[in-house]
Amino acid sequence: MTAVPSKVNNPATFIDVAAAANRLNNVIAATPLLSNLTYSRTFNADVLLKREDLQTVRSYKIRGAYNKIASLLEQQPALKHVVCASAGNHAQGVAFTCRSLGVKASVYMPVTTPRQKIEQVKMFGGEQVELVLVGDTFDEAQQQAFAFSEQQDFPFIHPFDDPEIIAGQATIASEILSQCSQCIDYVFVPIGGGGLASGILTVFKQLSPNTQVIGVEPEGAASMAAAMQSGHNIKLDHIDRFVDGAAVQQVGHHTFAICQSLLDDVIHVPDGLICQTILNLYNKDAIVVEPAGALAIAGMHQYQNKIKSKRVVCILSGSNNDITRIEEIRERPMLFNGLKHYFLVRFPQRAGALKEFVADILGPADDITYFQYQKKHNREHGPAVVGIELKQAEDFEPLLQRMKAAGFFNDYLNNQPELFSMLL
Repeated sequence: MTAVPSKVNNPATFIDVAAAANRLNNVIAATPLLSNLTYSRTFNADVLLKREDLQTVRSYKIRGAYNKIASLLEQQPALKHVVCASAGNHAQGVAFTCRSLGVKASVYMPVTTPRQKIEQVKMFGGEQVELVLVGDTFDEAQQQAFAFSEQQDFPFIHPFDDPEIIAGQATIASEILSQCSQCIDYVFVPIGGGGLASGILTVFKQLSPNTQVIGVEPEGAASMAAAMQSGHNIKLDHIDRFVDGAAVQQVGHHTFAICQSLLDDVIHVPDGLICQTILNLYNKDAIVVEPAGALAIAGMHQYQNKIKSKRVVCILSGSNNDITRIEEIRERPMLFNGLKHYFLVRFPQRAGALKEFVADILGPADDITYFQYQKKHNREHGPAVVGIELKQAEDFEPLLQRMKAAGFFNDYLNNQPELFSMLL
């Protein structure tokens, strides 16, 4: 096994996991660590799933949020109001905590937050929570929340870059080690701002140092990988917000220091694989996860040769998925696996052109799933956007050659993000 890195002195020594466990006693669920037959067979390994999707508020974020606010109340018994920013799950943890402890909260969330998460915050917080939707990204919402916090002199409850938040998340690792008496070879953990990974590292590198901890980020928001590669905590100019629970432009300063010192590896995975994982978990195991919740399992694909015959823990971080996203979640794996393709097709402006395309161009198992066309009488050809679903990826090249030979092909849209994003 890879030895614990020694880049700097252990920056996690100030994380008080024992105190966090005491505060969380009888507040959170000790979520199960369950063997998963599907992925154990897929990877020829002993795969265990830490089911934080079954946690109170359906994500691990309640651990850090409750620990932070409870510790503030110990120091400031007269505490009346706190502020937080969140892409969704942290906000739910803060809302639940504030309602439980009788503290008011101003919760800032991006306007792009899925409706399901917004409604959950309202439900968990009740009258204790004032919800403010602002900005397109978590980072923009956080800037506004910081400003309000300073203006009103209300404590800011950071979603990841705070020792008490990290300590709360670290209780997951303590539970894992208490639930599994055998050696754990790998732990795969999702990374957004790095709070969960930092908490896992705090415990494992002290109590199970031979366990390799692998951080997994979405390909479109790999801020931890960028920071570790550059050697300092940089901020990404642009990120993809699809994996909303892990879409962070800049990781925390505490979390970067811990991960830089202790993390064995950080990898990133494409959205298509994340979505395929979501569908597989639902169809094969009846487990519902959000995109960030599928990151850890998706990351195992890059380690499939290394984890054979090993004991592997994957943390399913949350299940707050918006049902309105299901069609998009279904679409992305098909694109990733080469089964869905969009074209700009040149149709001759004459009767029977579409019939000819269907009869002579499409293969016997091909299916048109998207068609947008407007006939223009003053032109010889009229363009149409056509989406075609294939049964197998190998059917793509023959389809493309038939389109070109018959003069139907105009352009291929899958590899043109600006145009293609209009279709999804």
